[in-house]
Amino acid sequence: MTVSFAVEIIRYLAKYAIGMEWSMDELLAVFKALSDRNRLRIISALRAHESLCACQLTELIQVTGATLSRHMGILVSSGLVTSMKEGRWVHYSMCQGEELNAALLEWMEERLSGDPQVSSDLETLIGITSVDREEICRKQRSSECHS
Repeated sequence: MTVSFAVEIIRYLAKYAIGMEWSMDELLAVFKALSDRNRLRIISALRAHESLCACQLTELIQVTGATLSRHMGILVSSGLVTSMKEGRWVHYSMCQGEELNAALLEWMEERLSGDPQVSSDLETLIGITSVDREEICRKQRSSECHS
């Protein structure tokens, strides 16, 4: 993420968050969530898919389960992403219903749509989502997907 992109985000929030009650901690959580390349990649992936499993995101981002867990914790804490446990699987999706979040994410998607990394990730996700989660976990040399 370039400095100019970060400045655009701040301007966007300043313009559209007028009158909304955001605490300093809430703003810091959103800025922290958006300040990392891998977290932006995760957000783009979740915007393209209704829900993704932790093992699918680990496969996409090519990080360890512990690193993904840290990223997801930051995204969940920001209120941009939600998690749902289904047995041993943890699924993540974008939070619904937050007007500002939806507008911000739509604006970000427009800005990131031409990014080569995001385009490559969306292509890669086609293959990842076509493979059974068990297979992905085996490939990651783990008997369970943990987040």
